[in-house]
This record gives sequence, C-alpha cells and structure tokens, in this order.
Amino acid sequence: MGGGSQGAVLPRPALALAVVLALLAFSLIAIALQFARDDLDWVRATLSLYLHGPYGLLLRVAYCLLATAIAVLGVMLYRQASGPARRGLPAVLFAVAGVALATVAIGDSWLPQHAPLLAPLLHGLAAQTAFLCVTVAMLLQAWCFSRDPNWQHLQRLAWWWAWVAFAGLWLHVLWRDSPRGLGQKLVIATVVGWLLLVALASWRRSRKETPETST
Repeated sequence: MGGGSQGAVLPRPALALAVVLALLAFSLIAIALQFARDDLDWVRATLSLYLHGPYGLLLRVAYCLLATAIAVLGVMLYRQASGPARRGLPAVLFAVAGVALATVAIGDSWLPQHAPLLAPLLHGLAAQTAFLCVTVAMLLQAWCFSRDPNWQHLQRLAWWWAWVAFAGLWLHVLWRDSPRGLGQKLVIATVVGWLLLVALASWRRSRKETPETST
C-alpha cells in the first residue's frame, strides 16, 4: 500500500530518543549547577548568569543541546502529523526558538569581551525571542494535536500545560518585583517539561509503528 491516506512520516526511534536524552541532559546540568555554583543565589540569579564563571562552558553546551532538541522536535512533530493537523508554523517557531537559544549560548561565550555594549542587547533580544517563540509554538502544536487522532489522547494535557508556560512567561516579564531567578527557572522548567512529555510520546509512537518503505 502507498502512504497517500496516511500522511504521517514517523521519525526513527533513535532520533526521538536522542531528543529525549538531550532534554534530560540539559535538565540535569541546569539542576546540578544550582548546587555547584555557591557563588550565586539560585533564587535571584537567572540561569543565564550561570553561563559565565565556573562550569559556564558546560552550561553553554547544554543550551546548544536544548536548542537542537527544540528544533528537531518541531520537525519530528511536523513529520508525524497527518491531514489538517500538519501545520508548518509550529515547526518554524520551534526552529527559530532553537536558533535564538543557541545565539544566547554562543554569543555569551565571546561577545562580552569583544563587544561589551552589544552583548546585553543581543542576549536580551535572543532570549526573549526564544521564550516567546517556543511558548507560542507549544500552544499551536497542542492545538494541532486536537486535529490528529494519534495525538488526541495527549491534547488536553499538552494544551493546558502550554498555557501555564505562556502565562508564566508573561507573569515573569510583567511582575518586576518577583524573584527573577526563581521565576525564570520555573518558566524554563515548565517549557522543558512540556517538550519532554511530547518527545517521550513521539519516541513511544515511533517504536510502536514502523514507517512504510517503498522499493
């Protein structure tokens, strides 16, 4: 049989598993640094402050892992979708979020020394782009799940989880008197948790179903 009526193209399980492992690696590194960096107050210090000083390079690598996982997950979800659930905008937004996040990590590695006035501007713009694009992509992707029978079982949880992340982001932005480090890290944890939930579901599905091949 051809794949005309079955619009979904499932990723290889190894690729989906790599995304899951990248998300877990970022999470473990970010959590470990909260204990390893006793020079920073974890309640007040945003995660980006950990990009500098001891273990800064490790966190930059973790940022790049997360950036790659976000972009790849967006493509995977697009390829898995079928019919009216296949929309390119979420995948594009996930990719833009990944590029912006990688820009934060790479820019912070050399820009503060070579262009100290430009560094804060680029960092702020890239970080805001990453947060906004990934949370909007999560909402759109969760809406797409409602139009795909293979994802409807996850749609309700993914939809409300994405709204919590989106609302948490704007609360963090607008409530300037909040503990900045804790607020930002809660938003990051909510976003990464959503990504991990969906990546695990994608991995399980890719293990259960074998894509059709033509000779």
